Amino acid sequence: MVFSSLFFLFAFLPAVILAYYGRALLLQKQLRNLTLLIFSYLFYLFGAPDFILFLAGSTLFDYAMGRLMARFAGHKRLWLTLSLGINVGLLAWFKYANFMVAQTAATLTRLGLDLSGWEAVVLPVGISFFTFQKLSYTIDVYRGRCRPIANVIDFAMYVALFPQLVAGPIVRFRDIHDQIRNRVESWDKCHAGTMRFAWGLCKKVILADTCGRFADLIFSLPAADLDTMVAWLGALAYTLQIYLDFSAYSDMAIGLGLLFGFRFLENFNRPYSAVSLTDFWRRWHISLSRWFRDYLYIPLGGNRKGHFRTAFNLTLVFLLCGFWHGANWTFVVWGAYHGFFLVAERITGLRRIPDERLRALRRVFTLTVVICGWVIFRCDTLSQSGHFFTAMFTFSANPLPPALLDILTLENTLCLILSATALILPAGSMDTENQMEKRHVLAGAAAVVLFMIILPWCITVMAAGSQNPFIYYRF
Repeated sequence: MVFSSLFFLFAFLPAVILAYYGRALLLQKQLRNLTLLIFSYLFYLFGAPDFILFLAGSTLFDYAMGRLMARFAGHKRLWLTLSLGINVGLLAWFKYANFMVAQTAATLTRLGLDLSGWEAVVLPVGISFFTFQKLSYTIDVYRGRCRPIANVIDFAMYVALFPQLVAGPIVRFRDIHDQIRNRVESWDKCHAGTMRFAWGLCKKVILADTCGRFADLIFSLPAADLDTMVAWLGALAYTLQIYLDFSAYSDMAIGLGLLFGFRFLENFNRPYSAVSLTDFWRRWHISLSRWFRDYLYIPLGGNRKGHFRTAFNLTLVFLLCGFWHGANWTFVVWGAYHGFFLVAERITGLRRIPDERLRALRRVFTLTVVICGWVIFRCDTLSQSGHFFTAMFTFSANPLPPALLDILTLENTLCLILSATALILPAGSMDTENQMEKRHVLAGAAAVVLFMIILPWCITVMAAGSQNPFIYYRF
C-alpha cells in the first residue's frame, strides 16, 4: 500500500483516523498505541502478507532483549550481541543471499555443489528500515541512553508505525521514546500534518514521477542511442527524481506522524545546496547519516585516532552505506565513491573552508560530484555506468530517440523545469512546521492553492494509474 494511492487516501487513512480519535476520546487515550499497531500491521499485511509473522517475531525478540538487559544487567553485552547478530544476520540473508550465490555460482559449481535447486530469497518490505530502528533501541538501552520499554504493544507500535515503516525516515528510539506514551494531539498538529502530507503527495505525484519518466526512459536506452545531451538529461532527471521522491515520502511520513501527535525529525535539508560532500551528507537522508555516525562511525573511533584511522572509518562506513541500499556492485562503488571524496575533503582541508567562500563554485562542483554518483547508483551494472559517463563527458550529438520525443510534452517539460528549482534553492533550513506557523498569510494562501488546484490534479493523475512506486520501497 502506497501513500500516493486512492485506496490509502480515501479508505485506509480515514479509517485509521476515525478509529484512533474515536477510541482515544471514549477510552481516555488508553488504546491509542494499540489502535496504531493494529492498523500498522494491516498496512504491512496489505503489501507483504508472507512476512507479517517475521515482523512480529523479530519485534518480540528485540523487546525481549531490552527486558533482559534491564533484568540481568550483568549480561547486557550478551543480550546486545544476540540482538546485533540476529538482526544483522537476517538482514544479510534476505538482502544479500541471492547476490552472494550469483557471485560465487561458478566457483561453487566447479567444486561440485549443485545450485539448480536454489530458490531466490524474497526481500521483506521495509526490512532495512525497521531493522535499523530495532537496533537503535537495543544499542541505546545497552548504553543507558534510555530505559527499556515495559509495554510490548508500545514497542511493537514503535517498530511498525505505518507512516515510516516501509521507507523511513529511520526513527531512533531515543528520539521518540517520550512521545510513545506522552504525546499530545492538537488541531495545530493536525493542520500542520495535513499540509505537510499534501505537499509531499503533490511533490511525489506531479514532480518526482515526471522526472522519473525521463530517467527511466533514458537509463533504459541502448548505449548507441546516448549522446551528451540525452545522457546529461537522464542524469539530471534521476538526480531530481530521487530527491523529490524520497523527500516527498519523508514529508508524507512526517505529516502523518503529526496527525497522531508524533514529531519525527527532518530527513532532508535542501541537499543540493551543499558546498561540499560533507555538507551534502549533513543534508541528505539525515536519519540514515546519523544512524551510521552514532552507531558505527563514532564507535569505530570516529576522527579521534589519527588521519589514517579516520580515513579508514569513513571508507568503511560508506562502503556499508552503499551496500545497505542493495546487493549490487553499483551500490558498493557508489558508497566507495562518496567515501573517497569525504576522505579527500578531510585530507585537503576543504571541509574547513567557510561556507560563504567561493560558494557558487563549490556548489557547482559538489552538485556535479553528486550527479555523477547518482549515475552509478541508478545504473544496473558498472559497465552501463561506464557507457553513461562516456556519453556525458565525450561530446556527441544524435537525433533524439522517438520515445523521448513522445514524453517531451509541454506539461512534462514545465514540470521538469519546475523540479529543477531544487538545484538552485539557497542554503538554509527547510520550511518546517514551526516556520510555516510564523507565516500565517503565506501559509493560508498556499493552502488554498494546494487544496483547490494542485491536490485535485494529483488525484486525477492517481486515478489514471500513471504514478510510479516510491524509489526507496526497493531498499
